[in-house]
Amino acid sequence: MNPIWSNIFRQQPEKDSVAYFLGTIPAFAELKGRDLRYLETMVHVRHYAAGELIFAEGDVGSGMYAIRAGRVRIHRHLPDGGEEELALLEAGDFFGEATLTSPSSRSATAVALDNCELIGLFRADLMETMQKHPMIASKVLLGLTRILSERLQTAALEIYRLKDVQDTEGPPASASQIKD
Repeated sequence: MNPIWSNIFRQQPEKDSVAYFLGTIPAFAELKGRDLRYLETMVHVRHYAAGELIFAEGDVGSGMYAIRAGRVRIHRHLPDGGEEELALLEAGDFFGEATLTSPSSRSATAVALDNCELIGLFRADLMETMQKHPMIASKVLLGLTRILSERLQTAALEIYRLKDVQDTEGPPASASQIKD
């Protein structure tokens, strides 16, 4: 075949497609084949340069991101002006899913550490899918509910663990109780 025409007829390998990538994200695990190809038409591919702000703590959130390439740092600002790193995410991880179904302020800041390719799914896209393809939307919402439930359970267990540690060690000493 003439090399000028070969690229026109060559299809993108499945493993390179956005649909294939979306199928690797736990939130979309219920979706297969045609459903993933539909979701591929709904998502938004975004590119961020190293050091670029993806969103800031306090911004009104409207959706989630899955990392296709690169790394993202999630942190929060401390009252003393410092920062606390909450997570270092890489390809295959996702974040921001809590704002997909409910408009709320972002609880942390996300910054690209490397040049990143992110796949965004936003609330407006999900609402449109609910109207046009309710079964696909139901599968996405079921996956998100499962993820959020698992994270909530993990957080609750950590709170219980910290409470148990505090109960065995007693309350923190006040400045007047500390002797030189």
